[in-house]
Amino acid sequence: MRVVERRLVLVLGAVLLGGCSLAPTYQVPAVAMPAGYEGSGAPAAASPLPAAWWQAFQDPQLDHLQQQLVEASPTLALAVAHYDAARAAAGEVASARAPQVGFSGGPMRQRQSDDKPLRSATQPAIYDSNSAAFSLSFDLDLWGRLRNAAAAAGARAEASGDDLAAARLSLSQQLAGLYLQLRGAEAQQVILRDSIDDYRQALALTEDRFRGEIASELDVARARHQLASAQADLDALDARHALLRHAIAELVGAPASGFVLADGNLPALPQVPADLPSNLLQQRPDIAAAERRVFAANAGIGVARAAWFPQLSLTGLLGGQTSGSASVLDVGNRYWALGPLAALPVFDGGRRRAAKAQAYAEFDAASAQYRATVLAAIREVEDQLTLLRQLDAQRGHEDDAVQAARRAEQIARDRYAGGAVSYLDVVSAQTDARQAQLGLQDIQSRQLQASAALMAALGGGWVR
Repeated sequence: MRVVERRLVLVLGAVLLGGCSLAPTYQVPAVAMPAGYEGSGAPAAASPLPAAWWQAFQDPQLDHLQQQLVEASPTLALAVAHYDAARAAAGEVASARAPQVGFSGGPMRQRQSDDKPLRSATQPAIYDSNSAAFSLSFDLDLWGRLRNAAAAAGARAEASGDDLAAARLSLSQQLAGLYLQLRGAEAQQVILRDSIDDYRQALALTEDRFRGEIASELDVARARHQLASAQADLDALDARHALLRHAIAELVGAPASGFVLADGNLPALPQVPADLPSNLLQQRPDIAAAERRVFAANAGIGVARAAWFPQLSLTGLLGGQTSGSASVLDVGNRYWALGPLAALPVFDGGRRRAAKAQAYAEFDAASAQYRATVLAAIREVEDQLTLLRQLDAQRGHEDDAVQAARRAEQIARDRYAGGAVSYLDVVSAQTDARQAQLGLQDIQSRQLQASAALMAALGGGWVR
């Protein structure tokens, strides 16, 4: 009885030792984070963003396109498949920690060699053999090898989930950016069409004045050149609009041929809070994925270290075997085996040493990648905040330029009608007014795109 008790104590002790782990104590790689962003300086009044961050633009058609993206984007479907595969792989690795139970059995007819060693004269040359057996094996995982392997696989699966979220965020930003460019192109089309109407009227007036010998043929040529130039600009803008529409179709999983979007206005510009704390970056999925890969690499060190220690497992076998028609379940036909199994490589040509060095190198690489991802995220936020601040100042100056150009255009027209200036002054004033209007609209479109890029850089908005 004491022998049995001692064996039981040894087994329980071995199981308890399974709580050991040779992985280093995990710490997230340190990165110096700013308290805030130097580029933030927008008005303090800001509305909280919804979970679907693009709804801040208050555009139902953009909302519908984002829903199409989630439902039909092949790129997003690919990321989902990668995530499912990573989860399945994690489950496969984790299954090694559970007891492994198997069954084998089957009838067999076989022939013995006439020269088989120790074969008796009464043994038949050909006989039947029926067998059935259950097997059990359980790795005690004394040094945390399986546990760290499972933890690493689980962390990689979590990283794949974050990769999926990052892909969704990236695609939604691309879609929002393309959509905002499309609406900006439509606004510029309106400006050019209005300008073309004005140029047609100016050409008709100039031709009338030429027939009345008030204007010169040079004025007519200039008016025609101005009209043709504006029409050429509109043709180029129409082509850009079509390309943007095709790109949107591809993103949402629709054929570019026949894909149409209803006309719409330029969306509203969201307000950015005056203070954006740097910890908002913690919601970025690419940073979360990089951190999970650091954790997985840290657990991989534990796996590599455990390879230097004995691997202990418990094995068991219970079955029956006959050489004729008797039942394999009969007491006399049963066989069993039970006992521990220890294994330790003695010489492996440096394989374990190389695996350990590789594990440490992979941890260093994952840590460096994490720091690089965080620094890139900080730079992206600063870039967009700086761009928004500069575009806001530029928009104010461009507003003044539009007002001045429109006033100059009206003065030039009036003075030309009175014969005080040549048509060259009119052409110059109209060109300046058109360019100022197009420039102002371009700034508005870029502000919207920078806002979308800022929200994506923050992980999907500034409020959760």
